[in-house]
Amino acid sequence: MNYPIPPIDLAQAQPLNPSDLSASRDYDVVRRIIEFISENYRDQPSLEVLADLVNLSPFHLQKLFTRWAGLSPKGFLQAVTLDHARRLLDGPDSLLDVSYDLGLSGPGRLHDLFVNAEAMSPGIYKSRGDGLTIYYGFHDSPFGLALAMATDRGLAGLAFADEGGEEAAFADMAGRWPRAKYVAAPEKTAGFVKQAFAETTTQQPMRVVLIGTDFEVRVWEALLTIPMGRTTTYSALAGSIDKPKAARAVGAAVGRNPISFVVPCHRVIGKSGSLTGYHWGLTRKRAILGWEAGQTFER
Repeated sequence: MNYPIPPIDLAQAQPLNPSDLSASRDYDVVRRIIEFISENYRDQPSLEVLADLVNLSPFHLQKLFTRWAGLSPKGFLQAVTLDHARRLLDGPDSLLDVSYDLGLSGPGRLHDLFVNAEAMSPGIYKSRGDGLTIYYGFHDSPFGLALAMATDRGLAGLAFADEGGEEAAFADMAGRWPRAKYVAAPEKTAGFVKQAFAETTTQQPMRVVLIGTDFEVRVWEALLTIPMGRTTTYSALAGSIDKPKAARAVGAAVGRNPISFVVPCHRVIGKSGSLTGYHWGLTRKRAILGWEAGQTFER
């Protein structure tokens, strides 16, 4: 999920050989999909709808479009939506009006588009942060004192500390990457905290760096797709990453999410509807879910 994505020039990205009829047909398919998405992004068309449009299976359209355009149809749809969102947010309309004009479910979904998440190289994780500099700072938040950790590439950690628990909160987070170099620099982390808890979305996507195993990163990326004001279960989350039998492993990865609130592990609940555990306490989880429900309702 590396957004925003620059405009695509298909003619330059993949020069056509006039004698290659197959390439010409492929180009026509991609052109039609791009035109359709550009004109119908408010409907947020699914991959299946797009595939029907060009008489291909979703699998073949995904493969063809990605090969030609360098990103998936969904990625292109999100890029187009984000581009229009930026323009609309410059105007007088409310966040809710912008969300529905874009065909999104509400402000929470619009917020998700403004999180630019990328995974740090597996080597950094395996070396437990060796050679990595992490800046940190404590800041006030709606849910108590927040500890933010960031690299030069973006926010890498966001935790909460109870009163008098600053040292324990730092030890807990630093223990995830024990060989990293830690530098107290609240001036470098303040902006991330302000943006994370802002009641309206800024035009600049928040840069988030995910440092974990490949499986953990997949789970954390899936968490970013849960809209504000909604919840999902561990089993449903496992199914969303094509690991329907790995609900227990998914639950463990959710529990190891280092970026609270922004990567919304609090939106995952038990199959029975129970809140289950939360690394920063069930009381705080209830407060966050209640706050988000209020934000969604009010807008």
